[in-house]
Amino acid sequence: MTLFADIRALVLQSLDALVADGHLPAGLDMRNVTVEPPRDAAHGDMATNAAMVLAKPARQKPRDIADALAVKLGADPRIETAEVAGPGFINLRLSTETWRGVIRDVVQTGTGFGRSTMGAGRKVNVEYVSANPTGPLHVGHTRGAVFGDALASLLDFTGHDVTREYYINDGGGQVDVLARSVYLRYLEAHGQEVAFEDGTYPGDYLIEVGQALKDKVGDAFVDKGEECWLADIREFATETMMEMIRSDLAQLGVEMDVFYSEKSLYGTGRIEAAIDDLRGKGLIYEGVLEPPKGKKPEDWEPREQTLFKSTEHGDDVDRPVKKSDGSWTYFAPDIAYHFDKVSRGFDELIDVFGADHGGYVKRMKAAVSALSDGQVPLDVKLTQLVKLRRGDEELKMSKRAGTFVTLRDVVDLVGPDVTRFVMLTRKNDAPLDFDVEKVTEQSKENPVWYVQYAHARIASVLRKAAEAGIATDDAVLAAADLSAISDPAELALAGKLAEWPRLVEIAASTHEPHRVAFYLFDLASEFHGLWNKGNADPSLRFLQEDDETATLAKLALIRAVAVVISSGLGILGVTPLNEMR
Repeated sequence: MTLFADIRALVLQSLDALVADGHLPAGLDMRNVTVEPPRDAAHGDMATNAAMVLAKPARQKPRDIADALAVKLGADPRIETAEVAGPGFINLRLSTETWRGVIRDVVQTGTGFGRSTMGAGRKVNVEYVSANPTGPLHVGHTRGAVFGDALASLLDFTGHDVTREYYINDGGGQVDVLARSVYLRYLEAHGQEVAFEDGTYPGDYLIEVGQALKDKVGDAFVDKGEECWLADIREFATETMMEMIRSDLAQLGVEMDVFYSEKSLYGTGRIEAAIDDLRGKGLIYEGVLEPPKGKKPEDWEPREQTLFKSTEHGDDVDRPVKKSDGSWTYFAPDIAYHFDKVSRGFDELIDVFGADHGGYVKRMKAAVSALSDGQVPLDVKLTQLVKLRRGDEELKMSKRAGTFVTLRDVVDLVGPDVTRFVMLTRKNDAPLDFDVEKVTEQSKENPVWYVQYAHARIASVLRKAAEAGIATDDAVLAAADLSAISDPAELALAGKLAEWPRLVEIAASTHEPHRVAFYLFDLASEFHGLWNKGNADPSLRFLQEDDETATLAKLALIRAVAVVISSGLGILGVTPLNEMR
């Protein structure tokens, strides 16, 4: 049951009846008719814009349509009142029995409540993290990992066929720098004193890599030139760092379906094939770009390059794919990689980038549009910076990494569940302050604790009920007489549950998993509010002495809350707690 969809269907049926009655003309486009929560909850439970959007094509006053439609809607047993407001909006109040039906439906459906088929099996590739394999993942990567993983889970929950993918940036010069840095640690493992020059990676995390290389090859590379060891150490270092990255992701509960190597694009004809595809569409040419904005003409040296006509697909300027010396630009392998994604038959692509890649968005969208002939959309989501703090103190570096706070540092400080939830308490493109002290507070100011506490409280009540000999399994609760659910606070909680399926679809369609975290906080707030009212009003307590019928009804309500919290936390990758630690 999706209550908002059901009431919208009722609105459409009522409009059809008005057409049949001759009150409305036939052939009206109903696609923009909506049923949503009103902006002010005091106005009702739901509102429809039907009269407003149909007035012009029907050549009638909105109020006249609304008055007739309200009569039709009010005749349905699910509708308690249908009131026309303002120029023609209709505010609906639903019957108490309708809200009780939501409770029953949640308990009967279990964690499947809110699942959707809106994805219709569409193949979606979500690429996220994709950090250079030159060091451990840092706190910024953590946010991208959590966001991408939650988005993938959300899309899966709504019926999409999702592939989680990590692009290994192992084709550029930074991996040569990694190899040279590991070589220094290798020499160090052999007892030599070494100096890390500018441009190398001095972090302690490479000490064990250097030792592992020594254990593998002995002194075979000691005091040898780069030509003897660079290729071998490059491969060894990349594989070792990717093992470290996989391990870090596992600590966060992130598992990828595909790890795709940039290096596999070179020397295999894949880059050439992608560029040839664009050339065949008339989108590759030899030309000279205008100087970049802010460059003085005397500082600009015009050079003929191989260019992609990205402006024909929405970009601001055309982009070079080959340098004047004949080597590929950084953009060329990215084009080839996305050409491979399109060739694998994905219906939609999502890239999760750090905020520093904002300038890359338009060119990548243009490339995918060109490669797919406009058939495959690419959505690029940017994750803003994270400031890790302990109270007023900003945490800026890790002993292990040397220059930044690592993902593993964060998880070690607060645990994976807290890390994941907090990373989703702001929209992805908004900066995030992560206070490791605040997330250990037991208060409403700590959203992680607040949601987990709601689930744990419900589990505690259900345990007490079972200890008292009351059946608490879902089959019994789903069949319970819910007539005892009548207080406005109880019905408001049921109303919040009814929003869950609609919220899920909105979050999935906008690619905004933070909406799930916000919803869970609001749901927990409604539950805790009802709990607190029960302290003052015994009739609102979940265990009613000498009234098993009322007890079962109230247990059904809170069990439904626990089901939705569990589902929402599952999408976020957070484990629901039955007891607070």
